[in-house]
Amino acid sequence: MITVQKAIDIIKGTVTQYGKESIPLTEAKGRILAEDIKADRDFPPFDRVTMDGISIHFEAYQNGQRTFPIESIAAAGAPFQKLKNKDNCIESMTGAGLPIGCDTVIRYEDLEVNEEARTATLLPNVTLTHKQNIHFQGIDQAKGEILLPKGTIIRPSEIGIAASQGYAMLEVVKTPKVAIISTGDELVPITEKPEPYQIRKSNVYTIQSRLADYGVAATLYHIVDEEASIKKTLEELLNTYDVLILSGGVSKGKFDYIPAALTELGVEKLFHKIKQRPGKPFWFGKKENKIIFALPGNPVSSFVCTKKYIETWLRTSLGIPHKQAYAVLGADVHFKPELHYFLEVGLQYSQLGQLIAYPKKGNGSGDFVNLKRAQAFIELPIDRVDFQKGEVFPILFF
Repeated sequence: MITVQKAIDIIKGTVTQYGKESIPLTEAKGRILAEDIKADRDFPPFDRVTMDGISIHFEAYQNGQRTFPIESIAAAGAPFQKLKNKDNCIESMTGAGLPIGCDTVIRYEDLEVNEEARTATLLPNVTLTHKQNIHFQGIDQAKGEILLPKGTIIRPSEIGIAASQGYAMLEVVKTPKVAIISTGDELVPITEKPEPYQIRKSNVYTIQSRLADYGVAATLYHIVDEEASIKKTLEELLNTYDVLILSGGVSKGKFDYIPAALTELGVEKLFHKIKQRPGKPFWFGKKENKIIFALPGNPVSSFVCTKKYIETWLRTSLGIPHKQAYAVLGADVHFKPELHYFLEVGLQYSQLGQLIAYPKKGNGSGDFVNLKRAQAFIELPIDRVDFQKGEVFPILFF
């Protein structure tokens, strides 16, 4: 068995880049930007009115004027208007271009508007500030500046920025082709009613949904516990996909054929078993440019290994930066085995703003329902037995 850190080092040593591709903006959520997006004009592109009201020449107010004849109305999306008389005003709607000759906007809430006389009078005790309620041209970003650097994860806000610059298509990092394979005769499709000795598949759907957060659309397969069938299916999938993720069949049971089948197919085992709980039987290997993850079948073990190892490999391959998160242990913990412990915890913020992790220990690695009571795993190192309330340790959010 190897340590968690050694496993991470080996996995990071196999990261692979898959190039880039152009996809529609509407399909880009969760993908990684492979090009810099620059401002094609100033942000905002013109002096923009930010409040419904009137636009004036501030000098008129300084000269004591409090009632302003209304010349016209400036609407959002309409051509720029020009103030003809500096003692007058132009009604201006939010989003409209600031009329030429105006430099201050007064909101309607600070005015009394006489529609019949077409005048706007400043209410008593209202004080104006020069250039108020204007979003000035270029104040956010200047033309040519990078708005979104390559390597950015594309979320809804990034999609809005790209759309504002006319990007109907985006260059994104190409994701690997991934197959997720469940194994075991005890598993049945989720649409079937299991016999008393069977269970429905669930691990593969959990893994698939985690990968979807990175823009990876993985395909699901199932193989039964039969040596020839396992070898034949794995051989076909190795020829088709960049990454195989297997769930189950990697321990020491008499029907755990996966490791032997992979070896026969020429897959190089890089390690098998990690000094951790849960998830010790984890298997990892490669064949040329193909990457193979074989996860233990217990749901919590599978989930831990997906979070810690598969996502680490995927983030690194896609160029996604990662910052380790930490939390304060909220209770004393005693854990005697000489293993790196991924303990399920609930999270709360203290009045001082500290993130506190409270143990939510379940009934072993098969108790996946307990995951709904927790929000993260806290990582307790291998070289200790007692962990004290108030100590700080790394956490894996989920």
